[in-house]
Amino acid sequence: MSEHTLIKNGSVFDGTGSAAAPAAVLISGEHITATGADAVTQAKSLNDVASFDATGMTVMPGLIDAHCHITFDEVSSNDELFFHRDRPGLAALIAGTNAKRVLQAGVTGMFDADGIFELGYDIRDAINAGVIEGPRMKTGGYALLTSVGGTAGGLVPDSGIIGYGKIVRTRDEIIIEVRRQIKAGTDWIKVHVTGLVPGQKKHGELQVWSDEELQTVCDAAHDLGIPVVGHCRGAIATRNCAKAGFDMILHATLMDDEALDAVVKANVPIVPTFTFQANLIDYGKLVGANEAIQDLFRREIDDSAGKLREAFDAGVPLLCGSESGFSVTPYGEWHWKELEVFVKNIGLSPEQALRSATYEGARVLDLEGEVGEIAAGKLADLIVIDGDPTKDVTILGHRDKFKMVMKGGRPVDLDDRLPPHGHISGWRVNDYGRIIDRDLVAENS
Repeated sequence: MSEHTLIKNGSVFDGTGSAAAPAAVLISGEHITATGADAVTQAKSLNDVASFDATGMTVMPGLIDAHCHITFDEVSSNDELFFHRDRPGLAALIAGTNAKRVLQAGVTGMFDADGIFELGYDIRDAINAGVIEGPRMKTGGYALLTSVGGTAGGLVPDSGIIGYGKIVRTRDEIIIEVRRQIKAGTDWIKVHVTGLVPGQKKHGELQVWSDEELQTVCDAAHDLGIPVVGHCRGAIATRNCAKAGFDMILHATLMDDEALDAVVKANVPIVPTFTFQANLIDYGKLVGANEAIQDLFRREIDDSAGKLREAFDAGVPLLCGSESGFSVTPYGEWHWKELEVFVKNIGLSPEQALRSATYEGARVLDLEGEVGEIAAGKLADLIVIDGDPTKDVTILGHRDKFKMVMKGGRPVDLDDRLPPHGHISGWRVNDYGRIIDRDLVAENS
């Protein structure tokens, strides 16, 4: 492998939202050392320079997926996740191979929001040490739940650990668990702020934490320098988390004016994560999804897009997340889909959506100013793709269009694509038709 790489004749989208423009990019070691005419000039003075002709291609930062679940292995139900992912060694081995799939899809950074057995710590550290291949990664531990639970309803016990979650019941338990996770090495504290209850009549999810409890989480985590992220589907929870000092909100759906005002005042980043819903809307019939569920998800996007656009226009950062880890959102397949939703439903331009998926995503990795941008001095995490995603973001969903993925100046082997793993006894309980991958879509298009 050459010490230096010059990518020439391509169109560069630098990640900031500016229009793409013809330019060269010079990489030396882990970093981008020059762009434009300076890149060509400096390359002439160097030995051992590999040249890559990107004519007709776009050079852009690697994607940063701000909402993944790398340890779930494409589950089709909470039952499967809670009761059939009971082998931590196997789960870790599979998660390691899935991390490579994510990297090969052009995702050079990801946030693993929560995971089973808190395996995110080990996957992150194995990637950092070069034991396995994967994106740069930050991770949460167990998501904090109250005894009311979250979206899994009665499957969640009144105490203890279930799947990805730890149930906390008192102020002291909240503080103890936050401190334990920080001591274990978490990068974020994740709170499952909203959930569903039997007989619920309210649209969306209910806030299942008190405001005092939310404040307790933030105080305990922030005292030790760790940020807090909340799963919030509903206006009340979104408003109260913004006021409590949450550092990021996942979903923030169904906002009203009060929630929007609180989010704007706090300037708290939002990761809408509509990819799961969008895939079931678009392809649910291929796997036998209930039409009522499709309609529910369609309304959630339609009823949320306007306020999210208002938040964006007011300066609130929107980040792209795929919720990869479910049968609806398999690894390496749909990390680009959120950009399509941002353009189609929220009304962002392709350049604005691409900024959300690159430059803005750096904040979830705590690498602002280091990744997410094509500029001298930045880490060389980048993609070279045949075509122009600033005209059509869906190009990022075509594997054959990827001509280079680079992480820290090292090209990723795109030819060594991993096939889906075979049957493991007891690992899956519901086939759910098939996993919604691109092959399934292509077969039915």
